[in-house]
Order: sequence, then structure tokens, then C-alpha cells
Amino acid sequence: MTSETEQVTTPGAPAPRILNSEYVWITIGACALVFLGAFESLAVTTVMPTVSADLGGERLYALAFAGPLATGVIGMVIAGNWADRRGPVAPLYTAVAMFVVGLLVAGLAPSMEILVAGRFAQGLGSGGLMVALYVVVARVYPQALHPAIFAGFAAAWVIPSLIGPTVAGAVTELWSWHWVFLGVVILVLVALLMVIPALRGLANDGDASTRWAFGRLGWSVLAAVAVLALNLVGDIPGVGPVLALLAVVVALIAVRPLVPRGTLRARRGLPSVILVRGVAAAAFFGAQVYLPYLLTDRYELSPTLAGLSLTGGALAWSLAATVQGRMGVRLSSVTAVQVGTILVLVGILLIVATAGLGWNALMVAVAWVVAGMGMGLMSPRTSALTLAMSTPADQGFNSGAMTVADSFGSAMALAITGTLFTALAAADPFLGVFVLAAVVAFAAAVLAPRISSRSGGSAAAAVGEESAVG
Repeated sequence: MTSETEQVTTPGAPAPRILNSEYVWITIGACALVFLGAFESLAVTTVMPTVSADLGGERLYALAFAGPLATGVIGMVIAGNWADRRGPVAPLYTAVAMFVVGLLVAGLAPSMEILVAGRFAQGLGSGGLMVALYVVVARVYPQALHPAIFAGFAAAWVIPSLIGPTVAGAVTELWSWHWVFLGVVILVLVALLMVIPALRGLANDGDASTRWAFGRLGWSVLAAVAVLALNLVGDIPGVGPVLALLAVVVALIAVRPLVPRGTLRARRGLPSVILVRGVAAAAFFGAQVYLPYLLTDRYELSPTLAGLSLTGGALAWSLAATVQGRMGVRLSSVTAVQVGTILVLVGILLIVATAGLGWNALMVAVAWVVAGMGMGLMSPRTSALTLAMSTPADQGFNSGAMTVADSFGSAMALAITGTLFTALAAADPFLGVFVLAAVVAFAAAVLAPRISSRSGGSAAAAVGEESAVG
């Protein structure tokens, strides 16, 4: 399969599409892997309140989500560096294998501690998987098709969003939550079989002169350890708040070498693209994890019904992503990201009102549709912007930075909300975590305009033009 730099469009020939014969297998295989991640994410989020109650692991509830996100940062750095050196094939296969191991450990876990350990392994695999997949996109598709394939990734959430929460809740009620993890293993094997033929020709498609970034790997481990510590030290009597603050500082210092220079200072252009993506993800997923918990605990809904609250958000995400891909230059990337972050904020504010004022549980589903639309608008555009602002030499690093921002932002948010949830146990813990998520979403909306360059956002405009082709 030809690389991006070798692909030439014949004058007068039809514009390439992601389902043309030369791209169809890699498109199906890549979207199948995204489908896998989507199903696992929605299913586990749905059943985790039941898992936590069954294993007596309420204290480790937030860690079960923040843990894999934190270890995922390590997997992302390894996969990004490995892909730059040797191409994306080997890191992709290794990540899938690690993901399967994590699912098996979690699915067979007799205690919450072992389940969390399995989630750690799962995070290593899923983090490496997404980075390798982004590098595959950069190697295989012309830049004009990047918005379309990223819209395809978002659309791959449609089926799991329809069946994931409902199936997970039904399996838990009829059999056992263990099968929610073990059943995903089957999806992994199916997705892998679809991907293998599509990756022929990409083996060793890298730059062997690229050095192993042991320094970045060390920083990624430190960042992960700091986030994990934040989950565990916050409720230590007396010194807990001080240790938690120290863990936040260490985590922010450690993540700096893993993202483009100027990211934490919101420098215009690529650094702000990465930052806004991470902050928006922190707000969205920091709130999403507690939605089924709110509905099962306060509204006494079944796991199946609670899971449906996530379905609307995932469907809205997919629909909005598809629409933004079709609109092309009629919707600039800057506008898509700005509107998207505002919608995420509005959705979370509706959740805050529901939790604080005791509104009907149906409002949770409505609010999450609004927030999902926001993520669907902004997420594909930040992905496309990241690749548009990258060179072949740093595609792996920047793709890794993008997914690091996703996972690190979400892990930090979940670590802090977990501590806050425990601290407010005697008051209203749900209201507290949703207010925090709203504050983070507000920060994303304020930072969104900085994704454009000082010269007027030429990169953003370029991505808009490319999406019209895709």
C-alpha cells in the first residue's frame, strides 16, 4: 500500500474515498478496533457500580477508571516511539495482546484489587492501540481523507452505543458482570482478524535512526504513578490534601515532555489543540463515569436502564462527527471546536441542575445527548488538526501526545473527582463531582479559540478544505 507522500491523484479522476478498493480493508479493520474500544468503554462504565458493590470496592471505584487511563499514557509513549522507529504494525499487535490479557484478568477477578490490576494492563494495551492506529492512518491515507476516517472512527461508536450499555446491563442481570469483560475478548479476536490483511506492507515502515525515547518513557511512568497516587492518598487523615496537591504538581511536571512544547501554557496552534482536547475529555469522561452510578444509586434504576443514559450521548457523538465531516469548509475547525466545547459545558451544567435540584432522571439522558454532540463536533477536528500540523518524523510523537492528552486529562479528572466523591460522602458527592466537571468544561470552552494560529488559523482552514474532499 502506498504511503501518503506517494499517493497522486490523476487530474479529472474521482476524489478518493475511505471505502475505495485501495482503502476498504484498512478502513473496516481500523473502525472495527475503534468499535472494540467503544463497546468496552460503554459496557464497563455501565456495570462498574454493580462490580464495585459485588466486590466491596467502592473505595477503588474511581481508580478502576483512572488506573487504565494513567497506565495508558505509558502505552501511548511506547507505541508512539516504537511506531516512529519501526512502523505501526508491531506496536499494534502488542497492544492488542496486552489489552486481551487485561480483559481476562479483570473478567476472572475474585476481588476489586485484582480487577483494578487487570484494568491497569488493559489501559497499557488500549493506550498503545490508539496511537498505533493513528499512525496507521497517517501512513496509509492521504491528508485529504483524514477528517473522513476520523469521522468514521466516531461513527464506529454507533453500534456499541446502541447495544453496549443495554447488553452489558442485561448480561449482568441475567448471568454475571464477569462476562462483560470476557465477552469483549471475542470482539478483540474478530477485529484483529479483520486488521491483519490490511496491514501488509506497513511492517518496518519507520525510521530506524529514531532513538528510543527512554526519557519520555520515564516521564510517562512518573505521570502514571502520580495519578495513581492521587487516587489513593487524598483521604489519608491529616496529610491527605497536601499529598494530593503534591501528586497533581508531580503529574503536571511529568506530562510536560510528553506533549508539544507550550501545551500547558496554551500556546497557539498545535499545543492548544492538544490542551483543549485533553481538557474537554477530562470534563466529559469525568462526568460520564458517575452517570450510571447516579442513576442506580439515587434513582434506583436497573443497570440496563442506567446504561441507556450513555447510549444517547454516544449516538449524538457519532452523528455530530459525521455531520462535521460532511460540512467541510462550511464549518471551520475553529468554529467546530468552539461550538463543541460549549455544548459539552451546557450538557454538564444540565447534569449539575439535575443532581442539585432533583429533576427527573430523563433529563440525564437529554443532557448527555447535548454533551455527546459537542464531543462529536470537536474530537474529529482536533485529530485532523494534529496530523495536519505534524511531519512524518513526528507523527508518532504528536499522535501519542493527542492520546496522552485524552487519557491524562481524564485520569486526572477521575482521580480528583474520586477524592472529592469520598470527601463529600456525608453531603452530596454527585453534585460535587458534576460541578467540578462543569468547571473543567468551562476552561475548555475558554481555551478553544487558541487552536488557531496567530496568522488567522490557516491550519484550521486547511483541515476544513480537506474535509470537503473526504
